[in-house]
Amino acid sequence: MHSTPALLGGRPVFDSKIPITRPLLPAFDGVAGGVQDILASGMVTKGRWLRQFEDAVAAHLGVRHAVAVSSCTAGLMLTYQALGLNGEVIVPSFTFMATISALAWNGARPVFVDVNPATTNIDPAAAARAITPRTSAIVAVHNFGAPADIAALEALAARHGLALVFDAAHGFGALYDGRPVGAQGRAQVFSLSPTKLLIAGEGGIVATNDDALAEAVRVGREYGNAGDYDSRFAGMNARLAEFNAYMGLRSLEMLEAAAQHRNHIAALFRRELGRLPGLSFQAVRPQDRSSYKDFAVTVDPHAFGLSRDALALALAAEGVDTRKYYDPPCHRHTAYRQFAPPEETLSSTNLLAARSLSLPIWSHMSEAVAGDICAAVERIWRHAEAVAAAAAGVAV
Repeated sequence: MHSTPALLGGRPVFDSKIPITRPLLPAFDGVAGGVQDILASGMVTKGRWLRQFEDAVAAHLGVRHAVAVSSCTAGLMLTYQALGLNGEVIVPSFTFMATISALAWNGARPVFVDVNPATTNIDPAAAARAITPRTSAIVAVHNFGAPADIAALEALAARHGLALVFDAAHGFGALYDGRPVGAQGRAQVFSLSPTKLLIAGEGGIVATNDDALAEAVRVGREYGNAGDYDSRFAGMNARLAEFNAYMGLRSLEMLEAAAQHRNHIAALFRRELGRLPGLSFQAVRPQDRSSYKDFAVTVDPHAFGLSRDALALALAAEGVDTRKYYDPPCHRHTAYRQFAPPEETLSSTNLLAARSLSLPIWSHMSEAVAGDICAAVERIWRHAEAVAAAAAGVAV
């Protein structure tokens, strides 16, 4: 490999761009029969594949109910509505915007709290300090696929009589104490979009052991119509089509292998990149497993010699796609800055937003590609001073 980084005139490590994600999809031969069955039946929604998919997901997660919806966002909206969340809801700011937008749609007030800088998940101690008589719930996130501190959050919610909901958008493939995340809290809401491990094209799952909540979500996804054309409440069209349910069912068959492979690639990243100063990784408890929906590194600009943004620019020149999750954090979004607390209360959130960089990881990424990504990072680091100077002259 040429020793000079591409940003400084060297040949890029990759001739074509390595995308941040590449979905693992079933071969056409493996789905053609099901697609033909759907078309022949004339039931393109609310058919047998939806029922089979929901039953299979519920069995996998170990819950009584897995309600399929059109998106994780719709699932969050319907779950928040079913729980009657109002007043203040404690939530991290270091999360994807849908965690918050679904609250806003329900008229709840997000109360942003800090995350643990090592796990990047909501800090239970920060959540405890934010509880007031107006608090109705805590919403936690399994960020990047690493399980949140579920036991501490369950204890906190129980102590104060609060609903506990998990935005589990990244959660398929994650294990908590050796079991799939999904059965904890009042509900966990998963995503089935192409960036995840379990893929239905688009869609979401609301997993719960609460019979009343599950029924409310089922009715809610049908406009609030329980079948007699009398709206019980203002719902929406949040059904999951048969094509998506069938794709999800086939994807579920590949989930465990996908999670194991991502963990293998993540271990390679940790081993190779861990040799470089100034790079750190998300902490995952030994008894847990991250899905590694994303693989994030935190860049200390002083120890590494480059800022996160300069590294991202240099990697782009090498043909490596990256993402800066979550910059800006939600409390700085135009729609939600009215709810922003004093910046000093979100010090870890702000640090991560400025330093976190997600590298490409796929459920079928080869060791060779992963190794070359690491080599690209290393050669950029070896020329850090020159790269920093070059990056300073380019808009990042």
